Amino acid sequence: MKFRLIPAALLSVVALTLAGCSASNGDSTPAADDSLSRVLDSGTLTIGTEGTYRPFSFHEDGSGKLTGYDVEVARAVAAELGVDAVFEETQWDGIFAGLTAGRWDTIANQVSMTPERLEAYEFSTPYTYSPGVIVVLADNTSITSFASLDGLTTAQSLSSNWDTLATESGANVQHIEGWAQSVALVEQGRVDATVNDKLTFLEYQKTNDADNLKIAAETEERSESAFAFAKDGTALADAVSEALASLSNDGTLAELSDEYFGADVSQ
Repeated sequence: MKFRLIPAALLSVVALTLAGCSASNGDSTPAADDSLSRVLDSGTLTIGTEGTYRPFSFHEDGSGKLTGYDVEVARAVAAELGVDAVFEETQWDGIFAGLTAGRWDTIANQVSMTPERLEAYEFSTPYTYSPGVIVVLADNTSITSFASLDGLTTAQSLSSNWDTLATESGANVQHIEGWAQSVALVEQGRVDATVNDKLTFLEYQKTNDADNLKIAAETEERSESAFAFAKDGTALADAVSEALASLSNDGTLAELSDEYFGADVSQ
């Protein structure tokens, strides 16, 4: 869905009218949600992102153009809104503080829609869906479900969600530092499997031609990632959701998914 820019003069009239209404009601009227009009008036959608989170938000060759799945989805959303995408790079630890402070309009950085975040922020509809998966060697026929992990050995990052899931499935967990180590142990035959996010596996398989690996099972529950907004940003969140629906219908999200993951992760 395309949006026209609203003339600044018209916005000023609306703002003055709302201010007058607020004063006449003893300041009891809630402040108007101008999150969308501010973006349309400025002609820019400012997006907080890490810039170091491959394949979602990173620089080509380390110092080249900012790109990635989330970055390109954000650029496409901005184009649907009729504005320019402007990216502000920051560390993950401060990304939500920057959103609350108004340093950017939204976050595009694979933000999962957890119950805690849903309480504190507004969200668009999801543009990424990903279950947990068991990754094994391609010729492994003995592991077909999470119950199959009982008594077997998996490699997991300590205290991660996947560490918990593997342990609850009865696996003997060998703790490692991250995905690179865990998948290497699977490929070397030193552990039976590793449990991780499907997106992580798909990106690894695509960039490394890892035909020696496969997904043995998936969780029924999927994580959902979306654009995050300040709590008073409902109008902008709704507009971005409409833009995402348009990008889904015209195949843009599927194309971007295939480019980075070799599969459609947008639905």
